[in-house]
Amino acid sequence: MKLYFSPGACSLSPHIALCEAGLPFELEQVDVRAKKTKSGADFLAINPKGQVPAIVLDDGDVLTEGPAIVQYIADQKPETKLAPAAGTRERYHLQEWLNFITSEIHKSFSPLFKADTPEDYKTIAKGNLGGRFGVLDKRLNKSSYLLGEQFTVADGYAFAVLNWAPRVGLDLAPWPNVQAFQKRVAARPKVQEALKAEGLL
Repeated sequence: MKLYFSPGACSLSPHIALCEAGLPFELEQVDVRAKKTKSGADFLAINPKGQVPAIVLDDGDVLTEGPAIVQYIADQKPETKLAPAAGTRERYHLQEWLNFITSEIHKSFSPLFKADTPEDYKTIAKGNLGGRFGVLDKRLNKSSYLLGEQFTVADGYAFAVLNWAPRVGLDLAPWPNVQAFQKRVAARPKVQEALKAEGLL
């Protein structure tokens, strides 16, 4: 497998999943603005959406969209329990969290990274994110991870996007359970491995 990534982007989530699963994989860095890979390939020929992550499977098939990719990775090594078994109630709770992170947190960060977003709107976006962080904080008051005491791909995804908070001037101090979660996930050896590989440590 080959994962196309950009350092610190949401592609960190499947990178963490691959490390946690112990699967063999290659990395190819992407310049998402230029739509070129580090080796000079046209990234749009790999993923016409032009966004990371994308993963090329061993048979040449390409998967895009982080929540789909991380579930695929988890299902290759079910013994790691990175995702509950398909068809179980717990699997639907995993999908519930993946959807919440992708639609309510991940995408809410987008306007904060754009230079042409009006400051008034950035204030609104930060307020919206604060509300979403509150949902996570309440959940993480009950358990170490989003689905309980077992680390899953939802936790890797939440960690990746929550890492963007300092970059946009959002202090996580009002959400102590989220802060503790970030430290807990960051301390995992396989998460450290992914962070180091992306030059983030």
